[in-house]
Amino acid sequence: MAVNSLFPKINEILYIHIASADEKEEHKEYKSRIADMDDSSFLIEVPMQQGSSRLKRLFFGDELSISYITEDGVRHYFNTYVTGFEEDVVRLVRIRKPLPSDISKIQRRSFLRVHANLELAIQSEDLTRAVGLTEDIGGGGLSIYGETGFSIAEGQKLKCWLLVPYRNSTIEHVNFEAEVVRIKTMETGRQLCMLKFVQISDSERQKIIKFCFERQLDYRTK
Repeated sequence: MAVNSLFPKINEILYIHIASADEKEEHKEYKSRIADMDDSSFLIEVPMQQGSSRLKRLFFGDELSISYITEDGVRHYFNTYVTGFEEDVVRLVRIRKPLPSDISKIQRRSFLRVHANLELAIQSEDLTRAVGLTEDIGGGGLSIYGETGFSIAEGQKLKCWLLVPYRNSTIEHVNFEAEVVRIKTMETGRQLCMLKFVQISDSERQKIIKFCFERQLDYRTK
């Protein structure tokens, strides 16, 4: 297998930002090292926060913005996401290998979050329920508009049931627990609530990632 000269190599240091609705978290930089690779994945060590020895636990579906420096001193960037884990002598994180066309000299922090108005049922801790629409969605969370008569506050935990439609006309139901990490008041006066997944199974998250990829393909073919 010929190795594309653009690709980072085994033992290469990667600099990582993790997609998050929490702006402080999203600006933190982590370092990792490529331990192994195959045709579709890089296997990397658990990332460590720059300037400390704190390890960052990653989850299936987490969206990552990665940079590395090639031998000619040029920094390259690509976006990817976590696809699994391997237990070797140490725990390794499996991330999707980018296509050569996905690697850029310019940082693109768009991640795998797509605009989508999907129907979402939500239940608060006091068992109040409402039905709303998402504004965007990704492997790590989503944004919804606040609904009249349903109070939402930062830090609140919500049980959610999401309808996910696919291109082949099938519909999946995805359930998860999310935390409200930020609330933004729009110019229209409506509230946009940014949620991160705090309890979601790998299989449920995979349904959302599949939808996001289909939606991105739709954008590219328009």
